[in-house]
Amino acid sequence: MSTKATQNITNILVVGIGGQGVMTATEVLAEVALDMGYDVKKTEVAGMAQRGGVVTSHLRFGHKVLSPQITSGEADILLAFEPAEAARWATYLRPGGVAMSNTTRMTPPVVTIGLYDYPEDPIAQVRALGIDVFDFDAGAIARDLGDLRLVNTVMLGAIADKLPFPAGVLKERILARFRARRPEWVAANEQAFERGRAAAST
Repeated sequence: MSTKATQNITNILVVGIGGQGVMTATEVLAEVALDMGYDVKKTEVAGMAQRGGVVTSHLRFGHKVLSPQITSGEADILLAFEPAEAARWATYLRPGGVAMSNTTRMTPPVVTIGLYDYPEDPIAQVRALGIDVFDFDAGAIARDLGDLRLVNTVMLGAIADKLPFPAGVLKERILARFRARRPEWVAANEQAFERGRAAAST
């Protein structure tokens, strides 16, 4: 983000475990950025299993974006759906960038089969790098609302006021998707968004 050409580009890195909605969250953010008139590029990498494997999603938008890939030290926002993934990708955050992490732990297959050890305190590892990370239990909020799948919307609500477009535009995009596909989920997702947003403001 040092040259004039990149100063107007927003880089968002969304990370987590398969099944948490990482790719869906990135897709929603990309749709809003397109609606707001930005040039948008995104890319996703799924880990060793579609459900339960590590998932990372890169989103870049601005006046003109040439590559979808975020390099280390360039991310303006690190949105982590899982705390160990926050620790894994923390070095991608630029100095002064925003780090937001769910504290609900979901052990990926690479840990259960013994390839890696789960960090004892992944959020502490992030803070040890000098990063001021905001962490909260999005899983607890989702469970309180009746469905762990709402973590996706809780996390989007939490980051809503850190984005270069109005929170209300993001919220409406999320609810519009459910009105079209599963209208019975609209109310729960609206609550999840606002609960996430409120958690991030405390």
